Amino acid sequence: MATLPTYVLITPARNEAQYIELTLKSVVAQTVHPLKWVIVSDGSTDGTDEIVGKYLGDNPWIELVRMPERTERNFAGKVLAFNAGYARVQDMRFDALGSVDGDASFEEDFFAFLLQKLADDPQLGLVGTAFREAGGDKYDYRFVSIEHVTGICQLFRRQCYEEIGGYVPVKGGAIDRIANIAARMKGWKTRTFTEKMYFHHRRMSTAEQGVLKARFKDGAKDYAVGSHPLWEVFRTAYQMTHPPYLVGGVALLLGYMWSVVRGVERPVSDEMAKFTQHEQMQRLKQFLTGKTLRSRA
Repeated sequence: MATLPTYVLITPARNEAQYIELTLKSVVAQTVHPLKWVIVSDGSTDGTDEIVGKYLGDNPWIELVRMPERTERNFAGKVLAFNAGYARVQDMRFDALGSVDGDASFEEDFFAFLLQKLADDPQLGLVGTAFREAGGDKYDYRFVSIEHVTGICQLFRRQCYEEIGGYVPVKGGAIDRIANIAARMKGWKTRTFTEKMYFHHRRMSTAEQGVLKARFKDGAKDYAVGSHPLWEVFRTAYQMTHPPYLVGGVALLLGYMWSVVRGVERPVSDEMAKFTQHEQMQRLKQFLTGKTLRSRA
């Protein structure tokens, strides 16, 4: 078996006292530890720093970086926090770089599993696994392709991360989607491995907001990365089969259409939007013809 790649982790954490100890316990218990794990407290005021501090003495490979408080919570701020963490590791020698949210927990062999995937396939630039959320929900990979690695936990090959120029600081979100698309545009393979799963303790995009508002924002994010209108209709129909059912689907479509009506400028290039739409139409064609959606292996 090939030697596993070395890796580092970065966790931007803003007021994650409710869950971050679960993440800490999970990473400390890994069979393969990162060379460095930088937890960036993004102006936390809820005791997050104190919880992390309890683990520093026995785990010298964990570092806490404190950023000043800010009044506005947005995804651009998350990228700035991530970049502050990356500045602490960029001069180190490592093969892979992981972005991990402070509200997820994993099995002990989680990162060893992902590192092995990178070792086995040099064309893989970004990897992750499936996940469950509070309430037992999990993604249906007909509408969220196995080529999409969700931002809760993304592990990049370092070369891939550097080639795409890192995360794009978009206030409205979709930074993980943009990273996925950018990697594939550069010729890398991106892959979610559904045979392994981690647990996300908070529903995606619901920190400090309700589910319907989160769905509305998801629609806006779909528009932001260039999603095709027909794809959005099918995605809306799919959303209506999951809580909060009809109103959740309507909120998603309204978020998309509100951006269309206002003529919101997309944060991605026309080239990326066209690339996104081409991928979506290929997946939709496969779904409608009954074919199983697979990665471009």
